[in-house]
Amino acid sequence: MYIGVLQIELLLSDAGSLKDKRRIIRSLIEKIKNKFNAAVAEIGRMDSWNHSQLGISCLSNEAGHCDSMLNSVINFIESNGSYQVIDIQTEIIPYS
Repeated sequence: MYIGVLQIELLLSDAGSLKDKRRIIRSLIEKIKNKFNAAVAEIGRMDSWNHSQLGISCLSNEAGHCDSMLNSVINFIESNGSYQVIDIQTEIIPYS
């Protein structure tokens, strides 16, 4: 079994307050959960109204499938126009 981990930092240009940021991030998290069946949480930059850091993970019996799924999530996030990707870190962890 393999665990795919993605850490992504976003710049939210449309957010003018923490309330706006939470609305945007909550919507993005729900879309990722529904589309990719992945675990998603905001893991950092919680008090910044224009930055967010998300953690996303998935499980698979093949490392290639984890990698493909995480790349699909990255492409999905980058294709949305309301935020800009600043940093991406991925890791595939073998688990036995």
